[in-house]
Amino acid sequence: MAPSLPARQDTITLTGITAVGHHGVFEHERRDGQPFVVDVVLHLDLRPAGQSDDLTKTAHYGELAEQIVELITGEPLDLIESLAERIASSVLATFAVEAVEVTVHKPKAPIEVPFGDVAVSIYRERT
Repeated sequence: MAPSLPARQDTITLTGITAVGHHGVFEHERRDGQPFVVDVVLHLDLRPAGQSDDLTKTAHYGELAEQIVELITGEPLDLIESLAERIASSVLATFAVEAVEVTVHKPKAPIEVPFGDVAVSIYRERT
């Protein structure tokens, strides 16, 4: 008998959340700030919200966006990896989701050669 496949989770995706933060290892990054762009994917069961048309049975993506902007503009960190972890931890603590994917883009990173983007992506599950 073949093993059953795990249930696929529904998702809510919010992309392009942009704010100026003061993250980076260089003094001028912390002093001057720069734009950071965050994409987030929430993994959760959307059936209760879909069947009831009740906002309280889903993750409110307006509140999610505001929370992420607060984290981008909040306490400076050296690494975008740390910012991604902070965002993922906050989402898991605030919203009834099973897992979250977070991508942090740093399009103005201090790199001396032409480039399009620098991004870090993480996936974290509720433990």
